[in-house]
Amino acid sequence: MLRMKRVTIEDVARQAGVSIATVSRVVSGSTHVAPMTTAKVQAAINMLGYKPNPIAKHLAGQRTNTIGLIVDEIVGDFFQPMLRGIEQTSSEHGYDLLIHSTRMRRRSGSYPVAEHNTDGIIVFGNSLPLDELRRLYIKQFPMVLMHQTPPSDVHVPCVTIENKRSAQRMVDYLIEQRGYTEIAFLRGPEGNEDSQWRELGFRESMAAHGLKVDDELIGMGGFEEMQAHHTVTQWVRQGKRPRCIFAADDDSALGVLRALKEAGLRVPQDVAVVGFDDIRIASYLSPALTTVRAPIEQVSRVAVETLIQLLEGETPQMLTLLPTELIIRESCGYSA
Repeated sequence: MLRMKRVTIEDVARQAGVSIATVSRVVSGSTHVAPMTTAKVQAAINMLGYKPNPIAKHLAGQRTNTIGLIVDEIVGDFFQPMLRGIEQTSSEHGYDLLIHSTRMRRRSGSYPVAEHNTDGIIVFGNSLPLDELRRLYIKQFPMVLMHQTPPSDVHVPCVTIENKRSAQRMVDYLIEQRGYTEIAFLRGPEGNEDSQWRELGFRESMAAHGLKVDDELIGMGGFEEMQAHHTVTQWVRQGKRPRCIFAADDDSALGVLRALKEAGLRVPQDVAVVGFDDIRIASYLSPALTTVRAPIEQVSRVAVETLIQLLEGETPQMLTLLPTELIIRESCGYSA
């Protein structure tokens, strides 16, 4: 006797043009799916005659109502507004937040925050290796990248800021308004995308003004106060004294200021200093720090809202670039 092939949830997802996870949420009666998407799934179910397996339907109903956040580490003033934005926005949408730091774990194998205990994840920077991103993408697990664009074969949303343009504007200001022609640059961690874009903006502005970049004054700041302090201390000992130092983030700018003070150099009279982010302490320093104000908390909120769109079966914007603002204070020579 000829037996008809059983219609599967994969068949329904293919017919409706949505993910398997979305079909599961519709089958379980979830309210976290857009009405139009629910209607498409129901139409596919009716057309194909899909009958959910009772056990599978039970499992599909076991949603976690939890969003995961994967970070490399939680250190520095940058993370407080970032975590606040993610936690508050998740809570506003009825989701709990589960955070995992990958700093001390081997960058391979399984991860304690993934598809087994969250409905979707936000990945900060390069805190997950590419093979894990690809594994989750193949499983159609909802995820959003923050401050990192995905590889070409992983089509997931990304939320970040205008890093290159922001750095260009800062260097334009230093050259055109302050008259600096010898500017050093402190990079972020190796492989960090924000740092790479900021350095590119720095180099493009220097080139546009006909100024040569001194590669001996391109150093490692690592987005860390201690690393930046070490680099600038070594520069001073070697007799290198640029007229201005552009630190790729404010934490490293703190290290620059401390190293210059220990060397008996005045800011901005001897060496001007600028940073990036505008962390809370930047305006309270003496001298107050000139920096780029990045919308740290807004990036976090938009990342959560983008993930919620995925969880509800909607199609979000794939790349969101948020604008920044130059904050001019005394450390670059400005006097209010």
